[in-house]
Amino acid sequence: MEPSHFYMKTFSLPYKGEYPPYYETYISKLAEANFSELLLAQIEQVKTLLSSKPAGWEDTPYAPGKWSPKEVLGHCIDTERIMTFRALCIARGDKSFFPGFDQDPYVTQGQFDDVPMELLLADFVNQRKAILSLIQTLPEPSFQEIGNANGNPMSTRALLWIIPGHFMHHFQVLQQAY
Repeated sequence: MEPSHFYMKTFSLPYKGEYPPYYETYISKLAEANFSELLLAQIEQVKTLLSSKPAGWEDTPYAPGKWSPKEVLGHCIDTERIMTFRALCIARGDKSFFPGFDQDPYVTQGQFDDVPMELLLADFVNQRKAILSLIQTLPEPSFQEIGNANGNPMSTRALLWIIPGHFMHHFQVLQQAY
């Protein structure tokens, strides 16, 4: 099923208190929007950016110690998978403690610079399709379920909205610094 065929289900932005203050960095980038349309628009944004760059751009960090564009995209994919997993668990009423994760070992172990950009982009698109498919099946009340992620209260909808906000943060860096 192509993304354009997804039912465009949406849900409101989370309220403060449904997520730790740290995530305000990402939530603050979002305006009240249709969640599904935003995820699809971000796919097009990354495709447009990639097509506008010269060959080899994706392998070069903008400064020593910084990630390459491939590593940034790989990091976004990993983060989206983690946030989606947490959102699914919390939506289903799981009250387990979901630990945090250290992004740097994920990027190192991901070896994203060895993955062709076309494959990373396809993986990003498929991850977004998986999120869109999941939200279609979630009952409305499950978006307000509160669980515990990294020792903090988190709602299903907060975890889901963090995804496009996190992407916006990194996309802005890709546009401005690379």
